[in-house]
Amino acid sequence: MASGGANQQQTPAYKPYRHIKTLTAHQRAVSCVKFSNDGTLLASASLDKTLIIWSASSLSLIHRLVGHSDGVSDLAWSSDSHYICSASDDCSLRIWDARAPFDCLKILKGHSDFVFCVNFNPQSNLIVSGSFDETIRIWEVKTGKCLRVIRAHSMPVTSVHFNRDGSLIVSGSHEGSCKIWDAKEGTCLKTLIDDKDPAVSFTKFSPNGKFILVATLDSTLKLWNYSTGKFLKIYQGHTNRVYCITSTFSVTSGKYIVSGSEDKCVYLWDLQSKAMIQKLEGHSDTVISVTCHPSENKIASAGLEGDRTIRIWMQDA
Repeated sequence: MASGGANQQQTPAYKPYRHIKTLTAHQRAVSCVKFSNDGTLLASASLDKTLIIWSASSLSLIHRLVGHSDGVSDLAWSSDSHYICSASDDCSLRIWDARAPFDCLKILKGHSDFVFCVNFNPQSNLIVSGSFDETIRIWEVKTGKCLRVIRAHSMPVTSVHFNRDGSLIVSGSHEGSCKIWDAKEGTCLKTLIDDKDPAVSFTKFSPNGKFILVATLDSTLKLWNYSTGKFLKIYQGHTNRVYCITSTFSVTSGKYIVSGSEDKCVYLWDLQSKAMIQKLEGHSDTVISVTCHPSENKIASAGLEGDRTIRIWMQDA
């Protein structure tokens, strides 16, 4: 199969993504990539303890954020694309100015183990973080104070995400559960999945807030209806048994589910039909993170230690 070749199941209207550039500036595994909400920037986090801000248009390196004393696992953008929050194995989070002079504005301390996942609420006045210490913490952006500690799970928290109005948080954990929390009160409203096996490796709300995408370490992605607690779709074909691979929704042309994979590829499925429509090849290690540009048909993907690159894919016009 040609690099980035499409599977034969593609729909006639589908235009395949192709590789347009490889970004090589990290010294260790790239753990996370995310386009800013305004689409002008791309940020990457790495086990090399740094984050890099790239231009989303020219794909050139703008600035490297240095300060963490251990690897960085996750990053999140504020809604206005002005700030980045990073989650690190040094047990802290940092809020950075994504514009010159790119200062570290706050250091959030309180977790007692690796901070693995982070997100801003849509208003960007709060940050939620999840840690190997099994807690979720809610932080006030302005002061850097921890407002709430939720003893959420009995194993490491693998993902945390606010819904579109910021009233709910979804969390996933290695213990095999996916839970919905009231963001204000910190109470558990619903347990969507409670299964010892397999571990929940990633979860996030859909852009409209009605659904939750859940990845589990049996190489399965499921789309859940949050209000009924029933799952609607299953997406399979990729390999995910070891790592917390992130997946996301692509909504700029068709509606797709996009995920990395342990077979070094990026997979795209049609949201409705569940058909796998493309497999992007080219990375030389597990693709741990994917991000879709908010307005262009562009995907960035990140490779682990044997790869250390970010690959940019674009759909033909």
